[in-house]
Formats: sequence, structure tokens, C-alpha cells
Amino acid sequence: MGVAATVQEYLDSHQAGYRIIEHPHTESPRQAAELMQVPREQMARPVLLGDDINYLLAIIPASHRLDLDRLNQLMARNLEVVDEDEVSMAFRDCDADAIPALGEAYGVDTVVDTTLVRQEQIYFEAGDHEHLVQMDGETFRMLMEHVPRFQVSHHL
Repeated sequence: MGVAATVQEYLDSHQAGYRIIEHPHTESPRQAAELMQVPREQMARPVLLGDDINYLLAIIPASHRLDLDRLNQLMARNLEVVDEDEVSMAFRDCDADAIPALGEAYGVDTVVDTTLVRQEQIYFEAGDHEHLVQMDGETFRMLMEHVPRFQVSHHL
């Protein structure tokens, strides 16, 4: 499949410095981090959630587990993890288990975990299971400039 067109267009239109890293097929961000010897704290793991209002993409480190109760409390919502079919509808040019940490590129409201935005380097899947986007933390923070930041995860 390759890098999702939406991802590339979004990064280029924001003049974000990034590089694409090709790797053997993996099934998850955690597995990609392990294979590519990327610290799990630097691998962004997006989790698509939804309720009767709309979708919300929570971006957390691959080394962490989402605290859904805390997120719901902070957002005053009743979010639940959505199924694979809904993920495919929201991120049409991506494999369901390889969505990028760029909700805004897809018109999806986003929150990012504060643990992730403190990292020096950030990696995330580029829309398939064979490519990662890598950028410095400053670039990621610039892309997440308008995104709420909360501590919504805890270490595995």
C-alpha cells in the first residue's frame, strides 16, 4: 500500500520535517517499535474512540495503556474504542491497524498524551504495516499545536 496520500499531503502542506522508514511487515505499533529498535515511549499509538457525538483519536506512547475512564472524565464524554470497520471508514486510505497519529489530517478530533509530547523523537505508522514516519519532537509538537494535551495513559 505505501504511505497514505493523506499523511504525505498533510505533512508536506505543514512543511513538517520528516522521513519515511520502510520496514518488514508488522502487526502493531509496538511490534514495529521492537523490530526497528525504536523506544516504545517514542512510538505514537493512536486509538480511535467514538460516542454519539463523534470520533476522537487519542494518541499515546506504545509503551502505555489508554486510561479510558480518565479520558472520559476529562472530556465529559462516554467514549468507547470503535471497531475495525469504523476505523476503516474514518481513515479510508489506511490499513485499519496502521492508522497515523494525525487525526487532524482526517478531520478527526484528537487528544495527545503529555508523555508523548515530551519525547525528542516521534515515530508513527504511515498508513500501512511497512512504513513509519519519523520526526523530531519539536515538529510533532508543532503539528499538535491545537490539540488538547492530557495525561490519559499509564505505563504497561
